[in-house]
Amino acid sequence: MPEPSPRLGEVALAPPDPARLAIHTRTTQPLDLRACIDTYARHGVRGISVWRDVLQATGVTTAARLLREADMRVPALVRGGFFVAADPAARARAHDDNRRALEEAAAIGAEMVVLVVGSAPDVPLVRGRAMVADGLAELLPFAEQARVRLAIEPLHPMYAADKSCVNRLRDANDLCAALRHRQLGVAVDVYHVWWDPELEAEIARAGAAGWLFGYHLCDWRVETRDLLLDRGLMGEGCIPLRSIRAAMERAGFAGWHEVEIFSRDWWARDQDDLVARICAAHGAHC
Repeated sequence: MPEPSPRLGEVALAPPDPARLAIHTRTTQPLDLRACIDTYARHGVRGISVWRDVLQATGVTTAARLLREADMRVPALVRGGFFVAADPAARARAHDDNRRALEEAAAIGAEMVVLVVGSAPDVPLVRGRAMVADGLAELLPFAEQARVRLAIEPLHPMYAADKSCVNRLRDANDLCAALRHRQLGVAVDVYHVWWDPELEAEIARAGAAGWLFGYHLCDWRVETRDLLLDRGLMGEGCIPLRSIRAAMERAGFAGWHEVEIFSRDWWARDQDDLVARICAAHGAHC
């Protein structure tokens, strides 16, 4: 099959290294952790980012053993954060849960905990961002103790009301600049940031400062049917995947390419076939 042409305005790149491909367990949601490990390994995928619901269903000790026996690398535990709440008791519960996430990440050998920082409709965005900064400052000593990094993932502005008050990579970078801690960085999810006119400059900024921790892949379907559960496989949408990869590599990123797809469509299909398609799409479109 001929190599697909780059999308308009994209650069031509060599295919990415398949050894850098990782898949989030949420991408193959119908599978439990053991089935995810077996399916990914069957297709030569050696990286798995583990979601906490799957981890807790398996049990941390059992999960750590399964991952170790399969020689699977764990780029990330997903997810922590949710620092924003009007109720101080809720913020305290989030802090305790984030500490548990760090302990879980350390137990399974995850490189980082990905943070969705939170937002609440009854908390003004400015106040919410201050809560995020305070929550990160409280959590960072525990991240250092656990030897697990924290990666702030900016979310698309459509989630500003209830999931994240950090919506641009610039906002995440500004938090890193304010807190200046070696365990704190950013995760670049193409679904959330592809539209940002400052994206390339902010990727370069993060790379120069050593904050570029994570890189998540999927695609944005132009006629999306659901803003949460209709992500596309790479090549199904409009995100300039090659250009973003080029910007990441110019900034010095040499980490995992983590495929994170939330899709009722893909979850309803054969998951072994989905993983095969992910491997092919990673080579052809990224």
